[in-house]
Amino acid sequence: MAILPTHRPRRNRKSEVIRNMVQETNLTTHDFIYPVFLIEGQNQTLEVSSMPGIHRFTADRLIDEIGQAVELGIKAFAPFPSINDSLKDRLAKESANPEGLYLKTVADIKRQFPDVVIMTDVAMDPYSSDGHDGVVDAESGEILNDASLEVLGQMALAQARAGADIIGPSDMMDGRVAWIRDILDRNAFSHVSIMSYTAKYASAFYGPFRDALDSAPKKGDKKSYQMNPANKREALRELALDEQEGADMVMVKPALSYLDVIHVVKEKTHLPVTAYNVSGEYAMIKAAARNGWVDGEKTMMEVLLSIKRAGADAILTYFAKEAAEVLRRG
Repeated sequence: MAILPTHRPRRNRKSEVIRNMVQETNLTTHDFIYPVFLIEGQNQTLEVSSMPGIHRFTADRLIDEIGQAVELGIKAFAPFPSINDSLKDRLAKESANPEGLYLKTVADIKRQFPDVVIMTDVAMDPYSSDGHDGVVDAESGEILNDASLEVLGQMALAQARAGADIIGPSDMMDGRVAWIRDILDRNAFSHVSIMSYTAKYASAFYGPFRDALDSAPKKGDKKSYQMNPANKREALRELALDEQEGADMVMVKPALSYLDVIHVVKEKTHLPVTAYNVSGEYAMIKAAARNGWVDGEKTMMEVLLSIKRAGADAILTYFAKEAAEVLRRG
């Protein structure tokens, strides 16, 4: 006589009500930070060709986009600027210009939507004539860590003055969290948070983002400051430093190829962990869906669920609006 199973896990899957009741991971719009692209001009919305469905907005149109996202329940945004080449220089001086496109737009968003959270980007590449996240030595081409801290600190201070709620240092310079925390605190911005890009990898998945902002390095690559994709323990070293230096939240970027890193970081910290579902990850799913190879909506939701299941408390994702619409439908 065959021995029938005593333990039957399928009993917890037998109906939708029971499946929902025992579901371990849930997505809500509170999980999303929506990255948005800002360009010069007026009344323009330009699609990013390598990111179907994602657009670059002039400031007036960006306000409309944020309004639509807020209606869907999204309350956190991460704007990234595309700056005219004529405003770029090797020290990224435009990054601290209170009358510049980025800072004026951040201030305007906070005026019109005082309850939303704005996370700003601290890195030199959008403003740098070299296209790097730090100061480039004119002779050797080396990225100068300590000289970069001066620029990044002033950039962070200018963003706090414009109304930023969270400062996001994405540059990967050593010591920048402590440097920025000190400058913010000494200037009466101790209430402004720092979400450090703790483990930002030198990834091939950033291509569409660089298309959107025209921010690729003019020479060389970013491997001397972004992390080697082969390394996981190194992320824990960066995590320990960010905790010590005063980060309020930590991030892993990209997300999908680094779910193991998200998981191990979550296991090792009591700080909130975020993950950046980057442009190349978005583009892959959109391309496959357009070719009929996958169900785009179901794949999107499965991907976002996997990032949260791995340990992310919040997700920066270009899917934010689309996923919010799915969640609204239930």
